[in-house]
Amino acid sequence: MPRETARRGMTGRAVVSLVILAATVYLLLTTAPRLGLDLRGGTQIVLETKDSPTVTADAETTDRTLEVLRRRVDALGVAEPMLARSGDNRIIVELPGVRDPREAVEVIGRTAQLSFHPVVGVGSVPGEKPDTRVLPDESGQPITLGPAALTGEGVDEARSSIDSQGGGGWLVSVDFKGDSGRAWERLTGQAACSPPGDPARRVAIALDDKVISSPQVSPQVACGVGIVGGSTQITGQFSPAEAKDLALLINAGALPTPVEIIEQRTVGPTLGAAAIDASARAAVIGLALTALFLVAVYRLAGLVAVGTLVAYAAVSYAALLAVGATLTLPGLAGFVLAIGMAVDATVLVFERAREEHSVKRGGSLPRSVSRGFSGALSAIVDSNVTTLLAAGLLFWLASGPVRGFGVTLSIGVVVALFISLVLTRLLLHLTMRGFVARKPRLSGLTHEGKVRQWVNRRDPEFLGKPKRWLMVAGAVVIAAIAGLFVAGPNLGVEFTGGRVIEYSTSSPADVEQVRDAVSDAGFPRAVVQMSGDKDIAVRTEPIDDDATERIRTAVAGVTGEATEIRDEQIGPSLGAELRTKAVIALCLAVLAQLIYLAVRFDWRLGLATVAALAQDVLIILGIFAWLGKSMDGVFLAALLTVIGYSVNDSVVVFDRVREVRGQRRKEPFARVVGTAVLQTLPRTINTGIGVLFVLGALLFLGDGSLADFALALLLGLVAGTVSTVATAGPVAILLDRRWPGAGRPARGASRTQKRDDNGAVV
Repeated sequence: MPRETARRGMTGRAVVSLVILAATVYLLLTTAPRLGLDLRGGTQIVLETKDSPTVTADAETTDRTLEVLRRRVDALGVAEPMLARSGDNRIIVELPGVRDPREAVEVIGRTAQLSFHPVVGVGSVPGEKPDTRVLPDESGQPITLGPAALTGEGVDEARSSIDSQGGGGWLVSVDFKGDSGRAWERLTGQAACSPPGDPARRVAIALDDKVISSPQVSPQVACGVGIVGGSTQITGQFSPAEAKDLALLINAGALPTPVEIIEQRTVGPTLGAAAIDASARAAVIGLALTALFLVAVYRLAGLVAVGTLVAYAAVSYAALLAVGATLTLPGLAGFVLAIGMAVDATVLVFERAREEHSVKRGGSLPRSVSRGFSGALSAIVDSNVTTLLAAGLLFWLASGPVRGFGVTLSIGVVVALFISLVLTRLLLHLTMRGFVARKPRLSGLTHEGKVRQWVNRRDPEFLGKPKRWLMVAGAVVIAAIAGLFVAGPNLGVEFTGGRVIEYSTSSPADVEQVRDAVSDAGFPRAVVQMSGDKDIAVRTEPIDDDATERIRTAVAGVTGEATEIRDEQIGPSLGAELRTKAVIALCLAVLAQLIYLAVRFDWRLGLATVAALAQDVLIILGIFAWLGKSMDGVFLAALLTVIGYSVNDSVVVFDRVREVRGQRRKEPFARVVGTAVLQTLPRTINTGIGVLFVLGALLFLGDGSLADFALALLLGLVAGTVSTVATAGPVAILLDRRWPGAGRPARGASRTQKRDDNGAVV
């Protein structure tokens, strides 16, 4: 019976794998990627805010307008846009991969002033108060509207859907909040007092002084009572696109001030072909070295791992295509890194299979592989679930590039789980039978390896004095934090704003040569791109007039002539609201991880994990400050990746802590943690080396910003590995001494576990 169950499980995994791989091939062959501003360019729209009778278009109101526009752009499905304030009353919006720029312009430029009015009568009504106005309804007939009873500010949420009861057209459902719900009841209750057919029984809904719907209140609504429940539906013979646009305009909110579109043009990519080619070469070299390393260490099993990594890359990329994600170079670099980090789950299984084979002193190879998967399952699931919690909250609560990072990370985690638990397991079971089972040394899973041999000779008491470890870790953190105060953080243009200068050239210029010239003039991080047909735009950090002249000279040296046609100060593209949302999302993500770890392990190990995570972030921030490296949007993505890796590493170790403590209940907890660290060390080293190849290639061969990206991740890799030992372990030990019980399995768990003569759980 167990064999029959195993055979059915194998068949199920095979069917699922074939279906997903077939869908992947189809998507790769039929779907074109959406490239970001840095790879392909896009549409640039320049907006100018205008004064209104109640609001002055100054820098403050323009910033508020920018944040509303950002919400609209996110709702349009445009990932990784660039929005920045230029001067006091202009906003630059760059949209990558927009299929219909005219539609985007129409939605972005709408003021979205939504209001709900009583209908006084048809046509112009004599003797009415001055605050009434006459507007054509949706059919074109003039109607007289009374003063607005409520506005769009009282709307909680709007949704577009099919009107299943009204002939299958599209409508927009609107939910009100607070007092606006009661205002809606009063408005409809007043209209219900007029007889059916009377114009006064209608309620008009206007958007930007245009009536979009003016339905009659239903005869079932009682006079003076109104529509109870704080919601309504807007109908108006909408197309699906019109209903969706109206819903997103209502949800995003009204612009604080009117805007005028003063310019629209196409812009070229912000990165050159040379930088893209260098990054692609770095990715190929890094992955090739990782593949060679896996084969050298794990032989045939390593070949299986290489095959599953290729499948991981293909399935992840196809998933990004399926959801319409916009691909940017930092995103692709993170994607390449995720491929390297996907090695982790596979290495966990391989090392666990080696342990099982060693404990059994040569038992069946297929059985060792099965036990390897069973032993590694909880660590794989826990580490991926904690990362998925963070990714989901970043997507749900944040916006802009942080939200895009959440999408990419979520897809990577889900695909990694499929590859590890389904495809890798299937391929290993198929390859570790027959001839390989009779010649087990070919598998690469029957010998301990030099790292494990070294581990077996070490004393697990090395964490017996946890305060000493924490003192050293604290000294390192203090030295790093000092960099933030002594040297100060070097924030990038996304955080500080800067200057954008545009030049008209006598003939079309080679933008690659202009980039090189501007970099040689002392501005390696300046963003240089084509603007329109032959103009050149340069975006850099705040600079003085002398620096501006050096840039103009560099451009003229390539183009022969460079006439300045625009020179404006721009605000940060990662504005205050976006940064606040990112911080809130990150804090909630860490809290969610802590709660999950407290449930799966216990609260002591959860707190220890968060302490190690905080240390890693502070160390990277401090080192970048001491080195004077720019902390820009790419660095932000790297920092988020480091946080995920740090939690992942601690989870793997603490999962083993829980297992070892279940086996050795009477051992001191410090010895248990030391044993767990040593037992997982081969996995840590082999995974680290695999990731190191990818990051090293990006560091030495990639473009400047990507080199800094790789540097941040390398620092995070080292810090995350060390902090698990030097911080997470000692903190957990001290917490256990104060509140005993860290890592103990639930009651009754030991009764359900059987052990062999060597103490291994079977």
